[in-house]
This record gives sequence, structure tokens and C-alpha cells, in this order.
Amino acid sequence: MKTVSKTQRSGDRAVFMLTRCSVLTAMSVILYYIEIPVVAFYKLDLSALPALLAGFAMGPLPGFAIVLVKNLIHMLGSSTALVGEFADILMSGTFVAVASIIYRFNKSLKGAILAMAVSVLSMIIAAVLVNYFILIPTYQHLFHMDVAAILSMVGINGVDSLVKLVLMVTAPFNLLKGCVISVITFLLYKRISPLLHQ
Repeated sequence: MKTVSKTQRSGDRAVFMLTRCSVLTAMSVILYYIEIPVVAFYKLDLSALPALLAGFAMGPLPGFAIVLVKNLIHMLGSSTALVGEFADILMSGTFVAVASIIYRFNKSLKGAILAMAVSVLSMIIAAVLVNYFILIPTYQHLFHMDVAAILSMVGINGVDSLVKLVLMVTAPFNLLKGCVISVITFLLYKRISPLLHQ
């Protein structure tokens, strides 16, 4: 009887976790469509927010899984030849995974602040590397755009090379994005934590 009850409890936990992940994934998919233009072709979206909440509540794997599934769904109607979604998996996945791993080992206010600070820095580094080595070169190849054409789309004085683009535009944009999502997570998590843990 003990074995049956333990199995049943494990099954119940699995079903509940799957339900939570499904709801948060749906929220993430919807938020991915809501974009706020910031600068040039960079647009702010909050689709990593549900994944970060999941990462804090359930661990890094569910958080990363939400990022992955969200992008797989958006790949079905991709307007970036799948490149944008692939880049988001790397950048948002890094953000969510780093934050949730740190918080998992230090579940306190200081741990949460440290987790979000390190994860924002990690996402900035990932974004700079992904944009410079993957995203921009792939766009150049797919859409036959040279460096001058890409820089003209940015239209910011002083940004006259790809290095300056990723350091002066990509990095600050992801700093803004990471901080916005972190602040909203900080304000929401304790309020909805009971729903994520019941």
C-alpha cells in the first residue's frame, strides 16, 4: 500500500508540474507576440517572464523547457527564417537557467537578487556573442545584406561597425530587457508563489 500511495503522489506531482508548465508556456507564447520597439530592430518582449517564474518555482529544467517550447511554437510562423527563435533560445535560455540554478541553492531575498543580477549579466554576454557570431552573419547571408546596410538600419551616430553595434546597442538593450523582467519577477514571485507550489 505504501508503494502505491508513493507512486500516486509522484504521479500527482508530475501532473501538477505539467499543468503549471503548460499554463506558463501559453502565457510565454502570448507575451512573445507583444513587442515594444526600443531601438532599431530591437523590440522588448516579456516572454521570458513566465519561464523565469517557473525556474524559480520548479527548477532550471522546467524554466528552460518553457523557453524552448515557446520558440518551437513560434517557429511554425517564423518571420526570421527561424534565426530569431534560435537566438532567443540561447539568450533567454541562458537568462532563465542561470537565475534558476543560483536561486535553487540560495532561496532567500539575497539569493534572488544575486540570481537575477548574475543572470542579466549572463544574458548580456550571450546576446553579444550570439548577435556577433550567429544572428547578424546569418541575416547577412539569408537576406544578402552587407554590414553597411545593417548599420544604416540602426541609424545611431557613432555605431559604424558590428563590434560597436553589439557593444553599444545589443548590450544595453539586453541590460534593459533583463532588468525589466527581473523587477517584474521580483514584484510578482512571492505573490503567486503559493499557486506555483500548491
